[in-house]
Amino acid sequence: MNHQSNAHDVILGVDTHLDIHMGVLVSNTGQLLGELQVDTNTTGYLKLLTWAQSFGKLTRAGVEGTGTYGAGLVQVLRDHGVIVYEVNRPDRSRRRLQGKSDPIDAENAARAVLAGRATAIPKEQSGVAEALRIACVARRSAVKAKTQAINQLRALLVSAPADIRARLWRSKPEACVAICARLRTLGDTPHLQVLAATLSSLAKRWRALADEVDEHDKVLDALTKQHAKRLRNQFGVGPQTAAVLLSVAGDNPERLKSEAALAALCGANPLPASSGKTIRHRLNRGGSRTANNALWTIAMVRMRSEPRTRAYVERRMGEGLSTKEIRRCLKRYIARELYPLILADLAESVRVP
Repeated sequence: MNHQSNAHDVILGVDTHLDIHMGVLVSNTGQLLGELQVDTNTTGYLKLLTWAQSFGKLTRAGVEGTGTYGAGLVQVLRDHGVIVYEVNRPDRSRRRLQGKSDPIDAENAARAVLAGRATAIPKEQSGVAEALRIACVARRSAVKAKTQAINQLRALLVSAPADIRARLWRSKPEACVAICARLRTLGDTPHLQVLAATLSSLAKRWRALADEVDEHDKVLDALTKQHAKRLRNQFGVGPQTAAVLLSVAGDNPERLKSEAALAALCGANPLPASSGKTIRHRLNRGGSRTANNALWTIAMVRMRSEPRTRAYVERRMGEGLSTKEIRRCLKRYIARELYPLILADLAESVRVP
């Protein structure tokens, strides 16, 4: 984005933390003007803003951690007409050469904006995309805890006496949990008493977590049916995958200038890795791995069941591509196909009161 500036413009860089933010100000010509440390509350944010404006016209700011520690500051800056850019931490080589401190990191953030290296617009966190992200985070942690509970229960059964293992072990988790939840006693020894109590506790925990996952699924299903109608109508897109893709796009999807930007956010864009006469691309290991997994899930469903995708897979396999390579291609194509639908759904959700 080209930014028209003048000699009186100043640029703020902020290194964010849980309890304090460090702000550094540079002029439009790169001169270091000063630094200020403030508390992470509204009073501190306004103090930092007033201080920066006392040096000149503050139009741009680079902030680290815009989605976490810096979220509150970003909102205050936006409310006062400041364009905020998301700044990644400096790479390791730069840190080795320059060292690391809060003022250095804040100055690097300001200079990244001045040099045009920082161009990413932070996501807004006040709409349906943020609501979906919150629900996805809660569901993901519940699923993880549920998996841990059944793994721990099975591990205890594996090492239990043979007669107990034969009586309680079931191949299906639901059946294994059902029989362990009803346990009262396995014997009179301390070992057997603790084993029975622990198996029963883990089984009840698994059931509680399963109920929690079901509740999160209902929330995601209702939200995506209301706010992601176009996405949900696409083959292979379910409540979880639709929620993840909308949450990655954010409540201000205008920051995604093209479908390539969405693919990059999802880590589904191949990166050039050519040298000399060798022309090649490599897999992108960046981006949101959760969103990448959502594209992978959609691709797998379509490879199994959608005639159009099955025909594509057969054709590409005939050309010598491996299944992995075909999946990578499909993820990129799916990102391209869903991009306008995501924009349309989010635009419509903004208009819905």
